[in-house]
Amino acid sequence: MLVLVAPGQGAQTPGFLTPWLDLPGAADRVAAWSDAIGLDLAHYGTQADADAIRDTAVAQPLLVAAGLLSHSALGDTSPGAVAGHSVGEITAAAFAGVLDDTAALTLVRGRGLAMAEAAKVTRTGMSALLGGDPETTVPHLEKLGLTAANVNGAGQIVAAGTLEELAALEADKPEGVRRVVALKVAGAFHTHHMAPAVDALAKAAAELAPADPSVPYVSNKDGRVVGGGAEVLSRLVGQVANPVRWDLCMETFKELGVTALLEVCPGGTLTGLAKRALPGVATLALKTPDDLDAARELVAEHASA
Repeated sequence: MLVLVAPGQGAQTPGFLTPWLDLPGAADRVAAWSDAIGLDLAHYGTQADADAIRDTAVAQPLLVAAGLLSHSALGDTSPGAVAGHSVGEITAAAFAGVLDDTAALTLVRGRGLAMAEAAKVTRTGMSALLGGDPETTVPHLEKLGLTAANVNGAGQIVAAGTLEELAALEADKPEGVRRVVALKVAGAFHTHHMAPAVDALAKAAAELAPADPSVPYVSNKDGRVVGGGAEVLSRLVGQVANPVRWDLCMETFKELGVTALLEVCPGGTLTGLAKRALPGVATLALKTPDDLDAARELVAEHASA
């Protein structure tokens, strides 16, 4: 059984879209998507520097476009389940047929703009914790006023809050945490600081007509498989202000009997977590078109009949 997954913000790197645009029809698809959402995806994916593509309003549509493009180049994957990390959930919703490509990109464009605007209200950020145990770390973060915004499994937690709260964390680490590494993001995503973005995204989502997932869709909220398109869309809206529980998603993968995990472009982050948390599960990250043949072999071996 194959699970198809899509990465979240931070996976993008300068020029990562360049080799994908050389594939037949890819440049035309990206141009059409760019026109639909008013953002030059080809420019940002091929020519822009790291600072430009770190912008939340740019990074999020770029990641969804890359995921959709690489999935299309791969062909039919017949996954047994789909999931995405943070903004990758929108990519996964397209994989499951909940949203078509244009609707997914329209929604993520609104999401990125709304979250960028919410981040301007208070000076906030996010930091990754290296080491430690979740049972000790999460209460410690709460004591400092911080949120465990990403509980990723494999011992990885990301804290989010104001810059003052994060500075306090540097001086008062949870037991067992070796280092606190500030992430290059524009705000405290997946916390109450993003509440204004929820309202804006809800208005954008109201214009969409979601279909029910054609394959099991595993949600970041609690790792549950969600069977209704309206509920998937509702969870996508609320997700921007709620923690990402990728650890619970991986637990569900185990329960579903997943034997292989394939991460779309720009892959690497989620396959790295799976290698540590899902021993025995085959993994592959799509980074460039050179990975397509190996990915097709993985699909042929593990995809659902």
